[in-house]
Amino acid sequence: MTRQERGRPLVGRSVPRREDRRLVSGRGRFVDDIALPGMLHAQFVRSTVAHGEIMSMDLSAVRRVPGVVAAFAADDLAIADITAQLGRPRSQFVPTAMPVLARDKVRYVGEPLAIVVGLDAYAAEDGLEAAHVEYAPLPPVLGEETALADDAVLVHDEAARNTLVDVSLFATDGIDDIFDAAHRVVEVDVTTGRQNALPLETRGAVAHWDDREEQLLLQTCTQVPHQVRTVASRCLRLDERAVRVVVPDMGGGFGQKCVVGREEIAAAAAALRLGRPVKWIEDRKDALSASFLAREQHYRARAAFDTDGRILALDADVVCDMGAYSCYPFTAGIEPLMASAEMPGVYKVPAYRVRGRAITTNKAPTAPYRGVSRPQYVMVVERLFERAARELGLDPVEIRRRNVITDFPYTGVNDITYDPGSYLESLNLCERVVRDEGWYDTRTAAAAEGRHIGIGYACFSERTGYGSSAFAQRKMQVVPGFDISEVRMDTSGAVTVTTGTMSHGQSHETTMAQIVADALGLDIARVRLHQGDTDRVTYGWGTFASRSITVGGSAVRLAAERLGDKLRAIAAALWDTEPEQVELAGGQVRRRGGDGAHDVLTHQEIADVAYLRADLLPKDIEPGLTATATFDVFNDGTFSNATHGVVVELHRGTGQVEILRYVCVEDCGVAIHPQVVEGQCRGGIAQGIAGALYEEVTYDAVGEPSATSFMDYKVPTAQEIPEVSIHHLETPCAFTATGAKGAGEGGTIGAPAAVLNAVNDALRPTGTELDHTPITPQTVHRALNPEPAP
Repeated sequence: MTRQERGRPLVGRSVPRREDRRLVSGRGRFVDDIALPGMLHAQFVRSTVAHGEIMSMDLSAVRRVPGVVAAFAADDLAIADITAQLGRPRSQFVPTAMPVLARDKVRYVGEPLAIVVGLDAYAAEDGLEAAHVEYAPLPPVLGEETALADDAVLVHDEAARNTLVDVSLFATDGIDDIFDAAHRVVEVDVTTGRQNALPLETRGAVAHWDDREEQLLLQTCTQVPHQVRTVASRCLRLDERAVRVVVPDMGGGFGQKCVVGREEIAAAAAALRLGRPVKWIEDRKDALSASFLAREQHYRARAAFDTDGRILALDADVVCDMGAYSCYPFTAGIEPLMASAEMPGVYKVPAYRVRGRAITTNKAPTAPYRGVSRPQYVMVVERLFERAARELGLDPVEIRRRNVITDFPYTGVNDITYDPGSYLESLNLCERVVRDEGWYDTRTAAAAEGRHIGIGYACFSERTGYGSSAFAQRKMQVVPGFDISEVRMDTSGAVTVTTGTMSHGQSHETTMAQIVADALGLDIARVRLHQGDTDRVTYGWGTFASRSITVGGSAVRLAAERLGDKLRAIAAALWDTEPEQVELAGGQVRRRGGDGAHDVLTHQEIADVAYLRADLLPKDIEPGLTATATFDVFNDGTFSNATHGVVVELHRGTGQVEILRYVCVEDCGVAIHPQVVEGQCRGGIAQGIAGALYEEVTYDAVGEPSATSFMDYKVPTAQEIPEVSIHHLETPCAFTATGAKGAGEGGTIGAPAAVLNAVNDALRPTGTELDHTPITPQTVHRALNPEPAP
């Protein structure tokens, strides 16, 4: 770092990332790297049927397999169930207990029935084959049609019509009259395929009892360590103090790891029972078929428009297939409640009605995968605008211009107040980039040659910085929201900062250090972050919903500012001046206006006084240099926004969708580290493209998952993901301490809608429109090559 750079703020700069050297050189430490003396290895006997009663389970042969140390079923371990709750009446929400190990009934292929512990992972795997389980099969419930049938088989006896959530949050008076009188009403019927978040590192845990601390140490890859501690202590009937959860380096999560899994609790129970460390690492087959899934949703929606293309009303029925159980702590309401509350998005919708339902089926349960329901409802609303533009003879971008929110703050029909954003500006800039690069001319020329090139857009907002009040509106019994940070300086002048967020690839070690270093005028190399340790971090809700910088970073900023105030107060006392006359900058503590050596102190010199020469401190200043702060968002949250523009070509011979150009114009407020923001955008867009064109978890007629390897679950590679052009706008947020809004999910939210719109634009000459993702080559091929009428 040059002398000129040393004086500039770190926030807003793409400084070298502090994690990179360790991770890129192979010195990262992940759960599977942990090796402890006497450690055993666990795997799980899993259900081979989608739905059935357990008639008998014999593990005696398992225990005789060479290398197997023990095998435990539910009754052997007596672990309490995991139950997620909403504070809603039974007519709106039905709670269902998720046993850590299934007892009387199985509800999906892959559900854990017993844990087998061996001297090594191979012995544990061998033991699985010796388990004998007899089932009385029941008809599987595999989708909306069978789940909601009048004579439906019930996945849970207490959930009539297999419905866990049924909520109508909004219904504007007179909305039916608005539709009746509208100039044009357009409808869409949109479905999205089930997906796997697919983090590079599968789930895993290492558990052992520490006799000296009288504490269970559970090392696991989770986005929510404090929630895992709470559930583990309750399931295992331990004081929460007696459970310590530590997260080492983590290779991705994307929401799949922001809920509490059953296997980590079972591994901990086995370690307590055996008095030895137990490791469980999920293999890829189980990760694809039996881990938390997401995305399978169905929207029936319609919108009313006037003659000028302005929207008059929006009406939607949302059904989300949540699989066999509610996830903890979010419950099965996470997807339908998100969609219902936020569907109007960036548009001025005067009237709104929505019904949101979560159904339970005999599939692996779902977790809030990156973006939750926003990629789906954005796709729905964007498809409505596309269809309205075609029927009204308007340009697809122009109809959006006439409807996006431009005056802020704006309170929508959904009772959400949106903070200032650049909705229109991002839309205009994105279109200008696509047009200036000549893609409209390319589309016209291609059509004359019989080629199919299409251009599609998606304009959307991303609600970030959910605070306690926002989550409380969902009636969650466990209400996430706030974060706590402690910033502590030692006698050398170096700083340790804690955060309740949990990085799984977002570069928190760098971005949080940037915030602290700026607040204290320190070299970033002197700031160290601690995260993911429930004994070192007071409390936190982890990382999800783009909350790390908005909420966690704000707590860090406030704590650092409080420590800075104490540093200035001590320096002022030593100089016999006022704290306002002291500044922290350039790695020094300086008296304003002074230019002599006696007008400068080092942080270490201040720390020496705070710790080693307390006799020099004024009576109103306590010894030590520690500051703590909490932060919560008490309004409706913050809103990042973006517009994505996509150019695709459809190949008649193969049905292949080739993305020729991808443009993203995003506004996440103040970008702490622009390179990290761009990485988040590109990674999110890759996942969004995956959902639009490639990835889908499917099941056969008896509920057996048919995509249990990468031969069947199609994941795009670098060959399929295009170069992404990213353009930044910046509307600082007034509700966070850093001015940041959050950037973790925007790429995933916008990509499916933009890609789908581009494909439909390319299909316009055929008269075919698609409203399902993923868009397969077979579907495109049929649209481009229709069979002749008989």
